[in-house]
Amino acid sequence: MFTDGSYSQLPDPVRQSAFYDSVTLKRGLAWIVDSIIVAILVFIALAFTAFLGAFFFLAFWMVISFAYRVVTIANGSATWGMRLMAIEFRDWRGEKLDFGQAFMHTLGYTVAVSVAPLQIVSIVCMFATERGQGLSDLLLGTTALNKRA
Repeated sequence: MFTDGSYSQLPDPVRQSAFYDSVTLKRGLAWIVDSIIVAILVFIALAFTAFLGAFFFLAFWMVISFAYRVVTIANGSATWGMRLMAIEFRDWRGEKLDFGQAFMHTLGYTVAVSVAPLQIVSIVCMFATERGQGLSDLLLGTTALNKRA
């Protein structure tokens, strides 16, 4: 885990709280939007497999969800749901996430949603930490911020 000094390039959550205002709520709403988008992508992909993908539905869903999250985060530091909510990820240097960071963040998210207690802990962390960071964020030194105007 990163100590407070490691986040020196990110806005200070006390002095620049506007960057963190309502981000946890926005992340939740973005997750709902992203889940709907992934569901649509899954059903489109199922049609292209002549519905044979239904035999592996959960694996199919996880692969499409993983790819969607990595690609969208790597290409703008936010999923489409996050963009709709005007939030984005930044790393400990205050920079947008690159492909490797997007992959690792998505891997952490996927592990957390696959193990319910980890997801619960991650949600609690988002509400309890001063930067609203989940488990993946804490491990990677990333955080979600309101987009800069």
